[in-house]
Amino acid sequence: MRPCADFWIPHKTSPDSLCLEMEQIMIIPVGQISPYASLLSFFIGVPTLIAAYYQSWKARQEARREREGRLHSQDCLEFVTLGLDCINLVPLETLHSLPRTGDVILLPGSGMGEPERFLPGAYLVESVEHFFTLSEYKGCRPQEARLTKAVAKVTSLNPVLA
Repeated sequence: MRPCADFWIPHKTSPDSLCLEMEQIMIIPVGQISPYASLLSFFIGVPTLIAAYYQSWKARQEARREREGRLHSQDCLEFVTLGLDCINLVPLETLHSLPRTGDVILLPGSGMGEPERFLPGAYLVESVEHFFTLSEYKGCRPQEARLTKAVAKVTSLNPVLA
């Protein structure tokens, strides 16, 4: 008895013709394609796996920085009132110098909260605090630090808010 005889249906065909039909149905030569399919899936799958791992690693880093409270105003100069209300955030890379104590600066206002709370105008810098963190890039020197945040405490010179 041939291996194809298990599929024999007596009223339709004979076992010999059914085996012949089964051999003709296999149009795609799976044995010849499988090495190429394996290589293709390897070259697509491995970079996808690496990219997914990298994205999850970056998400964990961002979540850690958010828990530490460094993400909100990282790499910014933050102007705050003496009551610690935020008036403005300015990215550090856009500044050519940092304000010093006693400087009078012009701020556009707006702040975080009520839109009319901090009007645009002149503010006096009372103090400036600098926050440094360890550099985490490849090739940095031992114990190298970089400025990650500056906070300038200001008071308003506007007659409306005084």
